[in-house]
This record gives sequence, structure tokens and C-alpha cells, in this order.
Amino acid sequence: MAVKGLVYRASLAIVPPAYIALSRLLFATCREQPQGLEHYQALLVSGQPFIACLWHYSLFYGIHRIKGRDWVIMVSASDDAEYVSRTLTRMGHRTVRGSRNRGGLAAMKEMLALIKREARPGAIIGDGSQGPPLVLQPGVIHLASRTGAPILPLAWGADRYWAFRSWDQTVLPKPFARVAMCFDPPMTVPPGLSLEALEPWRQELERRMLALYAQAWQPFGRAGHMAGAKEGR
Repeated sequence: MAVKGLVYRASLAIVPPAYIALSRLLFATCREQPQGLEHYQALLVSGQPFIACLWHYSLFYGIHRIKGRDWVIMVSASDDAEYVSRTLTRMGHRTVRGSRNRGGLAAMKEMLALIKREARPGAIIGDGSQGPPLVLQPGVIHLASRTGAPILPLAWGADRYWAFRSWDQTVLPKPFARVAMCFDPPMTVPPGLSLEALEPWRQELERRMLALYAQAWQPFGRAGHMAGAKEGR
């Protein structure tokens, strides 16, 4: 157990900086084709807080893509997610730790406070750290309703990529891939929504997120990244 703990601590020191260096090299080779970029740029220029919402499959390139201001990003409380948290911290962002089954409420309160108090932009994984994939959880709607921050949906697709054997088949673009990076117009939800009143807004954002997902993969003749979609990696 002691050896395992030592290896884990050593890997926490090595993996994040190594990933940042390698991913920057990899993503620099990708040819991005932005769609709706003006929606993202307008929010950055405005200085107002907003919440970027993306699907878990798109985490690697999606988090790399959000730049310009210090973000507060919700990350799972699992041991594996410690790598993600330390990587994001090295990139200059603030992370809060929590998931549906472990510390989620406390993380949501901390994220809410940081967005409101420091006017930071936030980022949240729409389908959470455990899924089901491409099914929106209500947390982002609750957060937007309590902070007044608009939600910026984003999704991306690529012509060439690796898909990991994870619950959502997380994707990483291959070198020199063409990447369609898509942003939807911001969505504003009413303040102070009750838990019951969240559902119609959750359904509307899920509809928009799924439409944007289809838009991101359509240029490459694919229905999506999941196994069974029309694709030929």
C-alpha cells in the first residue's frame, strides 16, 4: 500500500505538466473550424460571468479551448480526477471538487459563490462525471438560476480522433485533425427557479446541446463519436 501511495503521489507531480506540454503540441497541429465563435468572444469581452457547458466526451480539447480569463471548473471528487484538477490549476484555473454521489452540493455552493463574488466564468460538464452520456444533469440550470450567469453551450467534432474505452468514450483529436468547434448563443434562465421548475429548462438546454453536438460532427459525415455512430476512425 505504501509503494502504491508513493507511485500515485509521484505520478501526480509528473503527469499534469507532461500532459500540458504534450497536449499543447498536439492541439497546435489541429486545424480548427470555429462556428458561432462570436457568441463566446462577446461574453469574454463583456466581462460578465457566464457558464460554459460541454459534454464529458469533449473534456480534453474543450477545456484547452476555453481561454482568456481565470475559470472556475467543477471536477469530480474521485482520485483519478485529481490529475485533471492539478492540470487545470497549473493552467491558471480554479477547481471545485464534487460529483453527484460525493460532495456535489458543497462543490455547487462553492462554485456559485466564486462566480457571483469574483465574476469568474465557470465551466461544467453537462452529463457529469458518471453519466449517462449525453444526458444533461440539472446542476448547470440550478447554477445559472442562482448566479444570473448565462449558459454557453459548446461542442466539438473531428475527422480523426482516438476514443477511449470509458463510459462516454472520451475523445482526443489525432495530430493534424480537422476540428469543428461549435458555440451556441447563450441561454439565460429565470432567477430563483424551484427544483420542479428546473426540468423544462433542463430539457431545453439538453435539446440545444444535442443539436450542437450533431452540428459539430456533421461536417465529417458522422452522427457522433459514440460506437454505432456513422464513423470510420
